[in-house]
Amino acid sequence: MHEDFERCVRAVQAKDARFDGWFFTAVLTTRIYCRASCPVVPPKPENMTFYPSAAAAQEAGFRACKRCRPDASPGSPQWNERADLVARAMRLIADGVVDTDGVSGLAARLGYSVRQVERHVRAELGAGPLSLARAQRAQTARLLIETTGLSMIDVSLAAGFGSVRTFNDTVREVFALSPTELRARVRTAPATAPGTLNLRLPYRKPLFPDNLFGHLVATGVPGVEEWRDGAYRRTLRLPHGPAVVALKPGDGHIGCRLTLSDLRDLSTAISRCRRLLDLDADPVAVDDALAADKLLGPLVGAAPGRRVPRTVDGDEFAVRAVLGQQVSTAAARTHAARLVVAHGEPVDDPEGGLTHVFPDAAALAEIDPESLAMPQSRKRTLLGLVAELNDGELDLGAGSDWQRARERLHALPGFGPWTVESIAMRSLGDPDAFLPTDLGVKVAAKGLGLTPAEFASHAERWRPWRAYAVQHLWATGDHPINRLPAA
Repeated sequence: MHEDFERCVRAVQAKDARFDGWFFTAVLTTRIYCRASCPVVPPKPENMTFYPSAAAAQEAGFRACKRCRPDASPGSPQWNERADLVARAMRLIADGVVDTDGVSGLAARLGYSVRQVERHVRAELGAGPLSLARAQRAQTARLLIETTGLSMIDVSLAAGFGSVRTFNDTVREVFALSPTELRARVRTAPATAPGTLNLRLPYRKPLFPDNLFGHLVATGVPGVEEWRDGAYRRTLRLPHGPAVVALKPGDGHIGCRLTLSDLRDLSTAISRCRRLLDLDADPVAVDDALAADKLLGPLVGAAPGRRVPRTVDGDEFAVRAVLGQQVSTAAARTHAARLVVAHGEPVDDPEGGLTHVFPDAAALAEIDPESLAMPQSRKRTLLGLVAELNDGELDLGAGSDWQRARERLHALPGFGPWTVESIAMRSLGDPDAFLPTDLGVKVAAKGLGLTPAEFASHAERWRPWRAYAVQHLWATGDHPINRLPAA
């Protein structure tokens, strides 16, 4: 979009927050870059230039606006709408892969050469993977500077900088302030336990939280997830250790309280929470497309801004999807809770009732099949999935190839369309994943006056947003997944 000069100018002059994260406005006279909705008086069009990423603006010598904080914009929705190389790379960069494995590790995960990844990413984002990761580290550093009392040495290490000097230089270059000056600009943060941070996760309005949080809570695994004091809480498995997060809906943001065992995991934890709640979506674009259908339009109008509840761990959700085959929600939660107690990693949660991190594929690979209280056919399905995940043959992570993952899943015993598309929707994050065989979806379609023969062809009108259409169809039923839990 940054190449459409007139459209970008109109968005800046209108201070349209829908375009925050889509592009960044650089002001030639002040050498500052902003988000589209920056509250200051817009510059003259002849003094504007536009960049596709904050990293590209930084590479061109612009520094971040102190008023609108463009580095904290919601992410561009296109990275979660697409399955091509650049989109996969951007999801992995947000997940911290460059910081932990370098650009070579990123390229290996994507199955391309370093040169190919560099070329494609730079062509679309105006900056290479290292610069994009550097911009992310700068944002993480700012969060730690402003929300914790950590020493600057600890902040630099936690944000992923190789040295304090690099940390100081980057903060000055990006924010035009030293780390000490940046901390002095904010009020003293409320005292919290070591490793605990209180953050705000922005999103594009509107957001309809009922089905989003209702689904997560209604299907939550005891010991791993809970609803407490008006917040959804769960444990996370992160590269450097476990964590606990509490997410609470607010006006224009999601309140996020993170308790990390290692602060180096901050940016990865934020990325996974945003992915879980689909916070980088463009709800106006989705709603406009679905509302054009005369049957779905009234449902969209009644609840604009529905998001697709996703997951913080693709492998975890896939295992839970198998456990939920042909059983009730309550039975699926019971099966999952047994696995958690027997094979999950214990965590200490002084604030609530969270006890474990969901077991990873390596731990589940050690399961004794006789200990599983389920039919033999489902045992084979579960163990086949776990073997594929543990061997690395099946990738359901942020940078996965959606089509290849579907093909691998279909080849496994016991995987029908419902299970595969559920995993595509929640684990892979495909916005067009669709569940025509789901009972709730079929009942809703009948209620809209669609016969089974008409339903499949009619649903083609909802592409590429059929996963969002499913949320609206589910909402026609009386189920806890459609309601925000009581505080």
